[in-house]
Amino acid sequence: MNENGKQNDKRTVSRNRYILSIIVALLIGVIGTISVNYFVSGEQSNEEAATPEEATETELDTQLLFGEQEELSPINKLYTILKTNYYEEVDSEVLVEGALDGMAAAVGDPYTEYMDQVESSSFEEDVSGSFEGIGAEVMKDGDYVRIISPIANSPAEEAGLQPNDLILEVAGESVADLPLNEAVELIRGPEDSSVELLIRRGEEQFTVSLVRATIPLETVFYEVDEEDDSIGYVNIVNFNMPTYEETTTAIQELEDQGVEKIVFDVRGNPGGLLTTALQISNIFVPNGEPLMMTEYREDEEPTVYNASEEYGEFKYDGEAVLLVDEGSASASEILAGAMRSAGIPIYGDTTFGKGTVQSVVELGEEDEVKFTSGKWLTADGEWINEEGIEPDVEVSLPDYATLFIVNSSATYEEGQTSAEVKNLKNVLSALDYEVSNNETFDETVVEAVENFQTENDLPVDGVVTGETARLLTEALRTKIEENDTQYEAAVEALQE
Repeated sequence: MNENGKQNDKRTVSRNRYILSIIVALLIGVIGTISVNYFVSGEQSNEEAATPEEATETELDTQLLFGEQEELSPINKLYTILKTNYYEEVDSEVLVEGALDGMAAAVGDPYTEYMDQVESSSFEEDVSGSFEGIGAEVMKDGDYVRIISPIANSPAEEAGLQPNDLILEVAGESVADLPLNEAVELIRGPEDSSVELLIRRGEEQFTVSLVRATIPLETVFYEVDEEDDSIGYVNIVNFNMPTYEETTTAIQELEDQGVEKIVFDVRGNPGGLLTTALQISNIFVPNGEPLMMTEYREDEEPTVYNASEEYGEFKYDGEAVLLVDEGSASASEILAGAMRSAGIPIYGDTTFGKGTVQSVVELGEEDEVKFTSGKWLTADGEWINEEGIEPDVEVSLPDYATLFIVNSSATYEEGQTSAEVKNLKNVLSALDYEVSNNETFDETVVEAVENFQTENDLPVDGVVTGETARLLTEALRTKIEENDTQYEAAVEALQE
């Protein structure tokens, strides 16, 4: 997870999904809210979403919130009661924001939400492909924010921050009791502004002052296969404004290196902009053939979007395989449907199943509403909502790819029994240590942990906490990356 609240990792989705598991384990549900927000894909840009008529209606509804419209009079009364009779003074802005937030939530759609100034600004940064901050991927680790990795050429890297440095304070404020999203908001800030961090590295603590900058977020990563240089790999981690250009660049540079066939990967990709999904789908579909369809409230018939030069002139006509999983949502599913219609096989697991389109409309100068405005259908006219797209070839990752982090801020020792201990034992088992099959930290776990500690030059005490827990996590992550069964199946298919 980087400072804008999103993952941005190079290879492969097994790691992407594992990092998500790490954050879920540490945040105890906080990331659930974040994940839902970013499972909003197929989103239109503001220019597409808000026609002048729509904007006028939205402004009118906002003005009527406390106006004379009969059905809104209870809201007006409640506002007056709380402003005049509540035992403490209440901020008008807080009441209005609460009403707007509640109204958006009342439709019962997880993709419809009121966004205040901070949320709106963060959303705009997400889809623009950049954010302002220090440039570091971070995760919450107990009372600290751990730096996973500084982003190349960022203020964090230039200041000498390193992986596994712990952020204790931001501008003098402790992050111990803050969820990750709030800590990230403290770290982020306008370009050229300064922020002071209190860092712990090992047993030492020091303060570092950084000047924030605009950090571009890469959404496409690519490389030539290590064993077959005729095959390339393109991992699309999101669909935002720069993604089309990054994708075409990746394909062209791989072809310049002699690549003839490509594995495209949208596993764990929650989506993004509808226009970008159309542009990237257009790369694979002959002009004149359908890319996808949409249906809005007023539509009598679906609107069909056909491939054309309107979405770009670049075409890829080499052999390809697309990798998907249950984390591939909306814009990723639009791409999957388009590539399937073009005869490109899909490998992996059934996709998430999000078949709706969101629009964003400004409410005031600094706040917006994001709401579900329609649904989309695949190029073949299928609505995949809550169903997903089934792969042509089903291939799953090893079971250990979904294990949770061994929490380094907790202590696990002999005699304990819990689900967390069971997870620890599963991690040890995945790393080829023999342990009993129950939820108890017994003598088999003590022996396995002591062996692991010996092999990694750690103090040998049979207790799992701190550095032992962190290195267990790293060892499992490495094993997951080295055993990407879905990618291996795709490569084998291209080699046939």
